[in-house]
Amino acid sequence: MAKPLTIAGQPTPTLQWRAYLEMTKPKVVALMLLTVLVGMCLAVPGAVPLQPLIAGLTGIGMMAGAAAAYNHLIDRRIDGLMARTYNRPLPKGRVSIMKALTFATSTAILGFVILYFLVNPLTAWITFASLIGYALVYTAYLKRATPQNIVVGGLAGAMPPLLGWTSITGEFHGNALLLVIIIFAWTPPHFWALAIHRKAEYAKVDVPMLPVTHGVEFTKTCILLYTVLLALACLFPVLVGMCGPVYLVGSTLLSCGFIYKAWELKYHDKPGLAMQVFKFSIYHLMVLFLVLLVDHYLWS
Repeated sequence: MAKPLTIAGQPTPTLQWRAYLEMTKPKVVALMLLTVLVGMCLAVPGAVPLQPLIAGLTGIGMMAGAAAAYNHLIDRRIDGLMARTYNRPLPKGRVSIMKALTFATSTAILGFVILYFLVNPLTAWITFASLIGYALVYTAYLKRATPQNIVVGGLAGAMPPLLGWTSITGEFHGNALLLVIIIFAWTPPHFWALAIHRKAEYAKVDVPMLPVTHGVEFTKTCILLYTVLLALACLFPVLVGMCGPVYLVGSTLLSCGFIYKAWELKYHDKPGLAMQVFKFSIYHLMVLFLVLLVDHYLWS
């Protein structure tokens, strides 16, 4: 196999660009931006205004990518010891610590400026608080301090629908908070399924994920209970009249599917099933928010 082209022992600009892109966790940010977009659309009955739509998605996406880059920076030591992450740019030396810090900080500042001046200050400050919550509170502290790290720290990752809503309206609304609650309830079973699959690696680097501290069976029980809690949370938009029958049917089917996968993991586990549950959870959230969007334009 041919080796990557280098200039004076350094990666080519193309490969360097890819390394920076990888640090922003583009797939995670893309899913997050979908929930931002849905929050924007649900905030108004008709078409979403173009400027806050484009500027909001751009600014929020940049600050989310910056938070991911800070995560890479802070976790570079343990990333180098885990099979899932050892090939990331920082452990492999494709990007230096100083360049990663400069990239993350400049991206965060630019994203904040876009939100503050082209969207509204409220959205800029909430997005900044979410960045601090994920990059510093969760990654630098909670992740290593408690097995409830993903529960407490998950609030920062649950904020995108609210950010989308405030981008358009410039104010808080209870309906947006219901969407936050859904993602907040979704995050633990989503991540704990991955933690079961990667239990040995988390134990190796002394990160107290729930399967490491309380065992796999206890974690499976928690996943099952949280999928039931998530199913209840998914009903909130219907109960307050925010959504109609399309969402009710779609969310119910998705909730039943997630509960079934969690039940199977608990009582009929087999090799690779935890990773299947993890992947299913991603599709669950993606389809749930697409159904929200479809229901909004058919029902409103």
